[in-house]
Amino acid sequence: MHDRSTIFALSSGRPPVAVAVVRICGPQAGRALATLIGRMPQPRRATLARIRDPAAGDVIDEALALWFPAPHSETGEDMAELQVHGGQAVIAGLLGALGRIEGCRPAEPGEFTRRAFLNGRLDLTEVEGLADLIAAETPAQRRQAFRQLKGVIGDQADAWRRKIIETLALVEARIDFSDEADVPEDLIGPALNAAQQLRSMIATALADGGRGERLRDGLVVAIAGPPNAGKSTLLNRLARREAAIVSPHAGTTRDVIEVHLDLAGYPVTLLDTAGIRDSDDPVEQEGVRRALARAAAADLVLWVIDPLEGQRLTDDAPGKLVKTEVWMVLNKADLSVDKLWINCESPFAASTETSIKTFAISALTGSGIEPLIGALSAYAEAYFASTESAWVTRARHRHALEETVAALDRALAVGPSGHEELIAEELRAAATTLGRLTGRIDVEDILDVIFRDFCIGK
Repeated sequence: MHDRSTIFALSSGRPPVAVAVVRICGPQAGRALATLIGRMPQPRRATLARIRDPAAGDVIDEALALWFPAPHSETGEDMAELQVHGGQAVIAGLLGALGRIEGCRPAEPGEFTRRAFLNGRLDLTEVEGLADLIAAETPAQRRQAFRQLKGVIGDQADAWRRKIIETLALVEARIDFSDEADVPEDLIGPALNAAQQLRSMIATALADGGRGERLRDGLVVAIAGPPNAGKSTLLNRLARREAAIVSPHAGTTRDVIEVHLDLAGYPVTLLDTAGIRDSDDPVEQEGVRRALARAAAADLVLWVIDPLEGQRLTDDAPGKLVKTEVWMVLNKADLSVDKLWINCESPFAASTETSIKTFAISALTGSGIEPLIGALSAYAEAYFASTESAWVTRARHRHALEETVAALDRALAVGPSGHEELIAEELRAAATTLGRLTGRIDVEDILDVIFRDFCIGK
């Protein structure tokens, strides 16, 4: 049972704004609305009304009032909405008036969505999709979050769970009703075949390289290289703002600086790392350690060097980056193009089938930056090409599906000649895990399937 009190809150942006939306939800929502505007508007029709403070009788504002009686509302409960002018005094007056109505209280963070979940209007994956949609920064993130909000993930999980329940019903029928004439003798074989098919489908959804989660977090591109090569200047050039401190003194960047970009509609996180070199300074040593760790974990590394200073890609490139895709960026092309191609042999070339991409740029003047941005955009687009249809978008989803696959594997390992009770227990565990994914678990539906399919007790 959840709190049945009536809640209210400002549901739009921070004032002052042109229009502010205040929502009221709960059993007293209708009474609160009538108290404020003196009447009840027709359901789901915007009505112009004057809002009065019930205590003083003063007019707070003239606004649009909407009434959504249960169960046809976003939360499944009685719900009202007032669209008022978005000034501080208007909003404060309306919220204060609501607080003086008996049975009404301010909503807690996320409480409207929580009630929608508890009333069956949203499952857990749709709640997560709503959160992702609000936080989306790029079109690709928006599209993925919207798919999740509209139930693509939850519907698929429910379909798999129903299939597991039907499979479990076969095993349960064999265990509990084997003496009934309507129950076939060979039920374990078909049940295991169905479990194998389900296992393959879920495993396929898991075999996406984690790119659904990556689309939420963004492609990570680390800018690394020796000190004073122009890494921070390049970050600022790509970000089109002064995000990092630029200094002619080596070792200025000590910690990792993150900048979030939208490239070709996809999220990209740029990391400006400390210059990689040997140092006796313990603070700089820690910066170098963090730089190496973040670069090794990145999806792509832009290794920036200054050939005019005799820097080479072979000088300081750590062995950890052999498994990471690396692009070489030769900086300061505005000073001496002739010297840029000296000493650029790459230690990574021998370990890859294709040569490393190399760009000659001037981070200071912007020369050569557009081709680099174009290449980064194309890389992001190719990287995320199949992610928008990815089924798994969060670590919680992946963990639940991995547990489901493990339970199905254990059921299959028992085999057709093994203990039927063990198969049933593992199938039940798989169904429960999928139920947790969406937040909908009902143990009674197993019996519903049995009686529906086999007409037991007729």
